Amino acid sequence: MTIANIISAIGNNNSVYPLIVRDCGIEVPTKIVLTYNQNKKESKGIAYLAARERFLDEYSVSAVWLGGIPLVGWICDKFIKAKGLNPDVNLKLFKEEKGIQGIDYNIKKFKDIAPEAVKDLLKAKQNKKLYEKLLAGKFAASTTIPVLFMGFILPKLIFASSARKIENLRKKEAQQRSLSEISFLQKAKFYKSKDINFNGNWIAKAANFSAQDKMAVTDGGYALGRIGTARNKNEAYDISFKMAGMMFLNFVAPKWIEKALNKVTGVELDPVILADKEFVKQVKDGSILNNLPKSGNAEDLLRFVDNISNKDTLFIKFAKKFNKIKMLDNGVRDPRAYVDIKNLGKFANDIKLFAQQAKGFANDIKLFAQQAKGLSNDAFRTFVKSAKIAKYINIITNVALSSFLLAYALPKAQFKFRKWVTGSDLEPGLAPAEKIVDNKNA
Repeated sequence: MTIANIISAIGNNNSVYPLIVRDCGIEVPTKIVLTYNQNKKESKGIAYLAARERFLDEYSVSAVWLGGIPLVGWICDKFIKAKGLNPDVNLKLFKEEKGIQGIDYNIKKFKDIAPEAVKDLLKAKQNKKLYEKLLAGKFAASTTIPVLFMGFILPKLIFASSARKIENLRKKEAQQRSLSEISFLQKAKFYKSKDINFNGNWIAKAANFSAQDKMAVTDGGYALGRIGTARNKNEAYDISFKMAGMMFLNFVAPKWIEKALNKVTGVELDPVILADKEFVKQVKDGSILNNLPKSGNAEDLLRFVDNISNKDTLFIKFAKKFNKIKMLDNGVRDPRAYVDIKNLGKFANDIKLFAQQAKGFANDIKLFAQQAKGLSNDAFRTFVKSAKIAKYINIITNVALSSFLLAYALPKAQFKFRKWVTGSDLEPGLAPAEKIVDNKNA
């Protein structure tokens, strides 16, 4: 894999790769160290237990995120196929977009050029209610099962394991205290259990959630589960603060940062595109303009995509690679897939904009080819290289900044919040009762 591919993967905020880098590689190890250091101020024994809990918790959750959710989805797809239906059929197609796309429109348009895919459309149409129920079940299973494990089962297992170690720690500490302290500690209550209580439009949206979307939904359920299984109210406050910050910094902030950095540099295209030699060649000689949709409206976009003679163009190649469109092996657009016109139009516009910038920001895109000869080879190479470096910097800055916020700034803010609420630096679920002060009632 080239550097461009690696940076592209970790910079794609609609995929799981940035989460893998931030979560497993940076955030979790840093949080484990910070957790240990924070608790060490008052008790090395509790510091060890807190760091151990954080290690088990964070990496178990990451394993479910990255492996469990896709695995459940794969099993559900197998079940749907066993029912004679194809999970590739997008439910959004049941809402016809006149003259653009829709299940009836696609059946009619693709019946001769993609007959097998059209069969899947017909089966889905004939069994619409069953298909909706199956996709709803897939979404529920893909989110509920991980939530139950991460939010309820896992914390109970970790807490039970810690409880035994806390008991041993208390006995050891008790031997070093006076009789009065021993008496007090025997009466202390270290944690308490809690009982665990467990339209077509939303189905269409949920069925098309990306892996990251499912992670966000799962994270929300996971947060509620963790709050519900907290060992005391101070731990519930502590977890609520942490989870709210994590969800924002994992799923919202990186996209905001990406948008701001792209605006500053003016480079929207992915590094993989900028590093493609054929793309650079076509931008230089101006031929790229002849291989793009006429405009960003739905008719022009789909007319270009559905023209079989365009199947080998760079636009189609990169639109497929970045999941803007889905194509069959014969070069025909998959009629089972829904096309996000707005997203595809922006992609086409970003390529045109780059071409304009390469040729001196021409006001009229038609001047592109005429100006190609006016830009020296050295100047052109410098422009492309600068654009590629700018995009690399954008992605690395985004990952570094969001990782810093997640791995350092959020834990530090959480520790301040914890100190304000409990009056102690210790983990609320592990701290002895005499260490906890309720500032609200103080």
